[in-house]
Amino acid sequence: MATIREIAEYTGFSAATISRVLNNDPTMSVTDATRATILEAASKFHYKPPVKSRRSKRKDMPHIAVAEMLSPAEQLSDPYYLYLKNYAAQYCLDAGGEISYLTEQGGVYRTPSQKRIDGILAIGIFSEEQVEKLNEMCRSMVFLDSSPDEARFDSVVLNLSLGVEQALDYLLSKGHRRIGFLGPNCKLDQKKRPAPEVRRQYFIRYMEERGLLDPELVLDTSADRREMWESMLNRVQDGRAMPTALLSYNEETAINAMGALRKAGLRVPEDISVISFNDTPLSALTEPPLTSVSAHLEDMSACAVKMLFERMKDPQSIPRKMVLPATLVERGSVIPCPVGEE
Repeated sequence: MATIREIAEYTGFSAATISRVLNNDPTMSVTDATRATILEAASKFHYKPPVKSRRSKRKDMPHIAVAEMLSPAEQLSDPYYLYLKNYAAQYCLDAGGEISYLTEQGGVYRTPSQKRIDGILAIGIFSEEQVEKLNEMCRSMVFLDSSPDEARFDSVVLNLSLGVEQALDYLLSKGHRRIGFLGPNCKLDQKKRPAPEVRRQYFIRYMEERGLLDPELVLDTSADRREMWESMLNRVQDGRAMPTALLSYNEETAINAMGALRKAGLRVPEDISVISFNDTPLSALTEPPLTSVSAHLEDMSACAVKMLFERMKDPQSIPRKMVLPATLVERGSVIPCPVGEE
């Protein structure tokens, strides 16, 4: 009889994803194809779930409330936060917690459960006012993918500077010198205020230090997919200089850019190499598979949940900030720069 880990190795999906699919977790969002692949593998290897205790829920189960930056609809267009939430929810359940999801309206947070909240997992970026409202609900709180006040709250974030450095080091090793960046000029900072987009700033600094920065190759992107497509198409059709390689600030933008480049008659990676950030399972499903800076979503979520349970046990301990290293995952969207185009 196979274990979940063996099925994970066979299918390529994470153990957490497989566990939730096999247990019919209603909060898990996967495609029909993914679900079918997992169920077929479970049947092939004669997987049987462990026998569960017939005992009712323990009355002392900690109640974890999850606060989310994005709505469910917004998460479908940017699956980064969807995967963070799903991994975190599973780890909370595995640790013996009970989950509910907070809703906010007019600065007031509500939970469908009437139970006392023992801990809050805040996923994404929140304004100072939102942070204070959450803190009023519960003092044991951990932020996942932001750190609004490290002197007061625990947090888990990704080392974005390292990720940019790894991506650009890799492109330089492949002979690329005309490297572009695709992303917004401004985004939200750790307290949900407009600020320069940090990956873009790291890119500019890195390229300036090496004398390789070409401002014409730092391309703005719109949150609207159609506008981004039109902008990319116009860029190619106008005959302006194009980079031999492009670093995108997130996965959704990279995937859309690849589609726009193909529409304009350019091939990825033959005409232009592409690297993305985040590395959700979508990166492996693109054509070509997308080289990406991995945010280690499952590890980020696991660390945040572990930190939250420790915080609930010791509310007075000093706050901690965990910065996880990014890792470059090589796939098929990058090739060496063609001779003569360096």
